[in-house]
Amino acid sequence: MTQTGQDRAARIGRAIHDRLAPVTLDIVDDSARHAHHAGAREAGKGGETHYNVLVVSTGFEGMGRVQRSRLVHDLLGGEFASGLHALSLTLRTPDEHERMPRG
Repeated sequence: MTQTGQDRAARIGRAIHDRLAPVTLDIVDDSARHAHHAGAREAGKGGETHYNVLVVSTGFEGMGRVQRSRLVHDLLGGEFASGLHALSLTLRTPDEHERMPRG
């Protein structure tokens, strides 16, 4: 069964949405920029290996950065087992996101 980057991105989105009900969720497939890396070549010949993910959710309230990251990595364990190689995560509460400079 062949999967496209949009399929993996959709699965990532569903897993995050189901657990965290984010107010903002932005998933960007960055695999093409990493295609020459050994891990990317080994993990998936068709891309779908590297993603930048922004999640803004009240579900992160009371959690530190490491705890937030572990939660998201745990949610996506099946994706890592099937070829996802790396995530660049930005994980914020709505209040934290509002305080970020725009521009």
